[in-house]
Amino acid sequence: MVSHQFKKFNDIPLSVLDLAPVNEGGTPKESFKASVKLAQHVEKLGFNRYWLAEHHNMPGIASSATSVIMGHIAEKTNKIRIGAGGVMLPNHATLVIAEQFGTLESLYPGRIDLGLGRAPGSDQATAYALRRTLNMSVEDFPMQVDELQDYFSDEPVSRVKAVPGQGLDIPIWLLGSSDFSARLAAQKGLHFSFASHFAPAYTIPALQLYRDRFQPSESLEKPYAMVGVNVIAADTDEKAKYIATSLQQQFLSIRRGQPMKLQPPLENIEEVYSTMELEAIKQSLDPRTTIIGDKDTVRKGLEQFQEATQADEMIISAQIFNLEDRLRSFEIVSELME
Repeated sequence: MVSHQFKKFNDIPLSVLDLAPVNEGGTPKESFKASVKLAQHVEKLGFNRYWLAEHHNMPGIASSATSVIMGHIAEKTNKIRIGAGGVMLPNHATLVIAEQFGTLESLYPGRIDLGLGRAPGSDQATAYALRRTLNMSVEDFPMQVDELQDYFSDEPVSRVKAVPGQGLDIPIWLLGSSDFSARLAAQKGLHFSFASHFAPAYTIPALQLYRDRFQPSESLEKPYAMVGVNVIAADTDEKAKYIATSLQQQFLSIRRGQPMKLQPPLENIEEVYSTMELEAIKQSLDPRTTIIGDKDTVRKGLEQFQEATQADEMIISAQIFNLEDRLRSFEIVSELME
């Protein structure tokens, strides 16, 4: 087992996960403009990295062409790391991903992260539309990671070379919401990011497994784990609870199998949804990893979660309808870093 130094919340960097939400009544173009404003904002506030996630066939998430929007955000910022959180690798030919991220790293050297997931990133019909000529499945994920690492190596084994890509130092992260990627990241000595913000119950076991089984590699000497957290911060608890109803509506729409654009907040969500649906919200948005409130409430929640996980970094998602409220939420979080 690798020894792990005790870390307080103030000891670790904080990052941002942007799902590029498309608001009800809005367009992806407006979403991308908002993402640029948010990225520039959090860069000034001192956040460490800015990640975007691959989703498909989701009317409320615009980051489907992840590497393209990454390049746009990188061009509009100066130093914050830009990454995929993540690319769903079974959806793609590994050579294409190596070339795309080799291009990004060549354009924005030292700023690009490549987070990899093995889920479809959507429903099975969409997975079929994405993969119909790839003949790949989630079971092939470890082999694909090997291929990708080979494309980035100085002397690839493959006869096919990634240009650009070969010889570039692009940090690879494995993303997960179960123990599969924890095991693989430990075995390969890679960075690991756990989706605590929607799989809170598995967080501690997955992190423990990763740390216990970690094997040092050329890219990473000791385990490095990042955890996801939903944070909806406002100047009062009451306002935070109000604007958090957009996130709650989004989770319910996904559970119903009817994903929709990000909805405006509701004054009384209890009057709109059934008791069973409200209970589902509580189960999906666990208060340990979905922290809603004013500055003090958010501080306590993040400190408690850090004490429990001993994460090396936290990545924060904030599905908030109004951009100004979203910017303010990250401002409040940044004040806790000082």
